Amino acid sequence: MPTLEKPNYLWSLLTLKCPRCRRGPMFSQPNPWKLKETLKMPPKCPECGQRFELEVGFWYGTGYVSYALSFALSVASFIAWWVLIGISTEDSRFFYWLGLNAIFLVILQPWLMRLSRVVYLYFFVHYDPNYRNTQGKEFDYETGSYYMKDEEESPQK
Repeated sequence: MPTLEKPNYLWSLLTLKCPRCRRGPMFSQPNPWKLKETLKMPPKCPECGQRFELEVGFWYGTGYVSYALSFALSVASFIAWWVLIGISTEDSRFFYWLGLNAIFLVILQPWLMRLSRVVYLYFFVHYDPNYRNTQGKEFDYETGSYYMKDEEESPQK
């Protein structure tokens, strides 16, 4: 049986691939700027079958990741602006950077939202070279069964 080459971690992360196999796409629509479908995801990876939503409310943690990514991009753009153009209290160069940075972040926001989901899932699911023969990572429950369990336990009126 031929051994598949291990995909690069950083490239898989930036191209928004599944963390378990690093081959399957995590999003249904490849274009993040189709705003109605930006966060549309299949329930499982088409390549390895890894569930993407590991538990109810799993994606709430991506807000912290998105904040950190936006902050890192802002710091990087500030340093680049400082080195290339300079920062001065004598004129408005700092305010020009603020405006351009805000525009930069707004334009990149759909991609940053997707990237934050991918980075967050990479915290919990790790690469498995034998992904075809092993089961994917799961937490305690999935969204549908969690709500069904609540309905079963509630007293009937």
